[in-house]
Amino acid sequence: MTTVLVVEDDPVIIDLLTLTLELEGWTVLRAKDAVSAMDVARTEVPDLVVSDVMMPGRSGLDLIADLAADEATAAVPVILLSARALAAEVAEGLSAGAVDYVTKPFDPDDLVERIQKVLDSPETRG
Repeated sequence: MTTVLVVEDDPVIIDLLTLTLELEGWTVLRAKDAVSAMDVARTEVPDLVVSDVMMPGRSGLDLIADLAADEATAAVPVILLSARALAAEVAEGLSAGAVDYVTKPFDPDDLVERIQKVLDSPETRG
């Protein structure tokens, strides 16, 4: 069973993401910020994280660094989901370690395809 951790401070978006991913048969874990996301990730190491970039406190970029610094979660791929859509912002997210960067507003079907591509990649499977 694939487990995806969704990190998003907007309740409407996190509900949309949860419904979309559960319809794919995936288990969805939820967190509203980077700090609680780390707590969840350490406890239930997900197969993948979908995270907003701009959140209260620590950002999605900080979350990538936090995951990478923890041996238990270092291999978990992160897809960033953000309204920050300038080329430099996308590049910043990818250079921080994200495996993909999806801009808001997003197409849920496109996001599912991107998640599946990451899950299917040889690097992700180990």
